[in-house]
Amino acid sequence: MPTAAHRDQDGDYDWTKYHTKYLTDLDVAVPEVTTAQTRIKISTRKRRATSVRKPPVVQEALDFWSFAGAAANVVMQLGWPEVGYGVMESKVETGALTKHPWKRARTTTQYLAVAILGSPEEQEAFREAVNSAHRHVRSDPRSPVKYNAFNRELQLWVAACLYVGIEDSHQLLSGVMTEEEAETFYQSAKTLGTSLQVPNEMWPPTRVEFDRYWNYACQRVVIDDTTCDFLNDLVDLKMISPLIRLPFVNLLRFLTIGFLPPMFRAQLGLEWTEDDRRRFEHLFTFVSIVNKFLPKSIRFGGSRWLMRDLRRRMKHDKDMI
Repeated sequence: MPTAAHRDQDGDYDWTKYHTKYLTDLDVAVPEVTTAQTRIKISTRKRRATSVRKPPVVQEALDFWSFAGAAANVVMQLGWPEVGYGVMESKVETGALTKHPWKRARTTTQYLAVAILGSPEEQEAFREAVNSAHRHVRSDPRSPVKYNAFNRELQLWVAACLYVGIEDSHQLLSGVMTEEEAETFYQSAKTLGTSLQVPNEMWPPTRVEFDRYWNYACQRVVIDDTTCDFLNDLVDLKMISPLIRLPFVNLLRFLTIGFLPPMFRAQLGLEWTEDDRRRFEHLFTFVSIVNKFLPKSIRFGGSRWLMRDLRRRMKHDKDMI
C-alpha cells in the first residue's frame, strides 16, 4: 500500500515515487529520446463511420486485428534486459516461448482479454495463476543481469508495452485519436497494469504523463547480441513448425516489423522504409473496410473464446496458464 512518502503537497499519490530501482529520477527526468523514436508513425485519418461514435474505450478495441502486433509486443517487452533474460532463462518450461509458442501466445492474449474484459474475481484468479509461474522467474548467479518477475517496475514496463500495442492497432484501424479521445481511451486501459502487481497509483495518471514515462523507460532498452539473436528468431517465427510458418512468414514478419518503433528496429538491425510504412497503413485501411461487413461475433470472437476458456478453467479448477 502507498505510504505518506508517496503523497505530494496536495495529498495525492505521486506515481513517480514508485520508480526507485530502474527509473530513479522519473519525477525530474527529461527523456533524451523522442516519441518519433519510441512510437510508430501513424497518419491514418479518422474513419467517417467512427467519428460519430462514443469516445473510444479499450474494451471496444479487442477485435481480431488487435493481436496482429503480438510478436512485436514481445520484442518490445524483452527490450528491458531484466525482462529479456527473465524470459530467455525462464525455468518454467511449460510456458517457455521457444518450446511452447502457442501456449505462450494463448496465455498472453488471454491476459489481455481478462485484464480488459474480466470481472474483478476473474482478474484476481488469473493474477494468482500468473504469480504461481512468476515465483520461479528470478536470476541466479550466472545471469548477466539481476531480475525478479515480481518487481513492479518490470511489470509496469510490460503493461506499458501492451498498452502501446493495443493503442497503435486501434488507431491503425480507426484513425488517429484526438487528445481528448486518447485520454479517454487511456483511462479505460489501466487494468492492463493493475491486474498484476502494479498498484493503481503507480500507473501514470494521464496520457501525457504516460508519454513521458514511455520515452524515459525506452532509454533503458538494450538489446545485446544474445537477445538480438533470440528476438530475430522470434521475428522470423523460428520456434514454429515450418509447415505452419512458411505460408505466413512474410506477412507476419511484415506486421511484426511494422509494429516495432524505430529505436527497436534499429537495435535489431531491421530495415523499414517509408514505402513499407505506407503499405502497412494501407493494409489496415483495407482491413478496416472489411471489418465493417463482419459481424461482431467474428471480429470479437477470439477475445470471447478466451474469456469462455478462462471461465471453464475456473469452473473445473484447471490450470489457467
